[in-house]
Amino acid sequence: MDIRELTCIADIILTGAAEKPDDDMIVYGDEHISWSQMKDRSGQVANALRAEGVGSGDRIAYIDKNGPEYFELAFGCGFINAVTVAVNWRLAPPEMAYIVNDAEAGVLVIHEDLAEHLAAFEADLVSVRRIVVIGSHETHISYDEWRNAHSAETDVHDPQPDDVSMQLYTSGTTGMPKGAQLTNSNFNAAFNNVDWEMDEDARSMVMMPLFHIGGSGWAFFGMGSGATSILVREFDPVAGLQLIESERISHAFFVPAVLAFFCMVPSEGVDLSSMHTIAYGASPITEDVLVNSMKMFGCEYSQVYGLTETTGVVTQLLPEDHDPGGPRQNLLRSAGKPIAGTEIHIIDPDTGDRLPDGEVGEVWIRSGQIMSGYWQMPEESAKALPGDGWFRSGDAAYMEDGYLFIYDRVKDMIISGGENVYPAEIENALMAHEGVADIAVIGVPDEKWGEVGKALVIPVPDSGVTDGDILAFARERLAGFKCPKSVDFVEAIPRNPSGKILKRELRDPFWEGHERQVN
Repeated sequence: MDIRELTCIADIILTGAAEKPDDDMIVYGDEHISWSQMKDRSGQVANALRAEGVGSGDRIAYIDKNGPEYFELAFGCGFINAVTVAVNWRLAPPEMAYIVNDAEAGVLVIHEDLAEHLAAFEADLVSVRRIVVIGSHETHISYDEWRNAHSAETDVHDPQPDDVSMQLYTSGTTGMPKGAQLTNSNFNAAFNNVDWEMDEDARSMVMMPLFHIGGSGWAFFGMGSGATSILVREFDPVAGLQLIESERISHAFFVPAVLAFFCMVPSEGVDLSSMHTIAYGASPITEDVLVNSMKMFGCEYSQVYGLTETTGVVTQLLPEDHDPGGPRQNLLRSAGKPIAGTEIHIIDPDTGDRLPDGEVGEVWIRSGQIMSGYWQMPEESAKALPGDGWFRSGDAAYMEDGYLFIYDRVKDMIISGGENVYPAEIENALMAHEGVADIAVIGVPDEKWGEVGKALVIPVPDSGVTDGDILAFARERLAGFKCPKSVDFVEAIPRNPSGKILKRELRDPFWEGHERQVN
């Protein structure tokens, strides 16, 4: 298979089923799914969606951990030009409901493991006409029954470059998640711009969550290259190492927190020699974790930087630039150089001027991979897409000899274990607590997760509120990874004349001794 010839996600399964129908496409535990089996299941899903009244451009929501049903749904949607909306299964029920409603999804596919979540938010759903449960449910139809009631033969929509194929939600600085719309042309550009040296003999580990572009994008790239995908439902470091040995995995994408966990568990006697390339990214990595994991796996390493809005990777630090202890060691702090078809400028956010090497400004990106915009958010889209093909990342960085060095985040975002966490969303939720008079959430260094949230709270006088009260309140309303890990009570929160919280002033004491303001 030649990934560069694929014009859309549906082309992956159509080409694979035609060229290698009986080969393994996905290995999922003891289940082996061939390319032809996946094509047939995807055709059944397409017909099941049509029977529900789903048409071109309609959104379909999916909430589950990694499983083969995701790909059946993604390819099935591709056949009829519908749009997949994979929702973070770690979210709290109200957060799930918000995204499903915002996307105006007509069908929701959800796993039985999330039945309690479903029960909590089902009454709040607005647009959903059909709920399909992977597994069994006392009220709703099972996924297998729903899919298998239909034929595998189906018409395939003629894909257009500007058709949206995937909508992934990224939290917003205003506290409301935003649906980044990724088109067929975005994926075609990514398939042409990135080179992971995967072919039909490669065995790709798909471990990162599929609601992230780092999970689904990586999976589709491997599949588009004809590789066999070893699909992992959820991360376990010991089982992960054993799987690399037993399945002779050659390629994988990990966030730094996963590499750190691998380094914490025994690996003696585990044969990791099959590994060819490990790509890593989504959050900064410490040099200790990088060096130790490089020693463990003994393969090529490639650091990447990208965003949901850029369909993933836009810079790459190549294996030859990984030189611990050598003359190029300083490059380990870099996110690499722009990949093919990508321009990166460092822009002064106040003046709009392009900055020279060494000066910190906002990262602007121009590429065929840039999203078409945020779903039904024209003002937010206009802010992020200033024109002429550019995208404002919100990340602060500088360039040096063509290499990008991430320094900070313009948008105050916290990246904890590879998950994007926006303080405004947490602040909005916790301000509802009767004991909170004012609040600011910042990211502070953490050895395990890179950084975690800390809530700085001005308590209501005589309320008697405790840090435990606030943390418990957060856990009821927010996904676990968004909840602050600590609370400090303060007398004042610094703000500028317009009322904006001076986050840098709050963060600086916690980041003393750190070279950059992300960990």
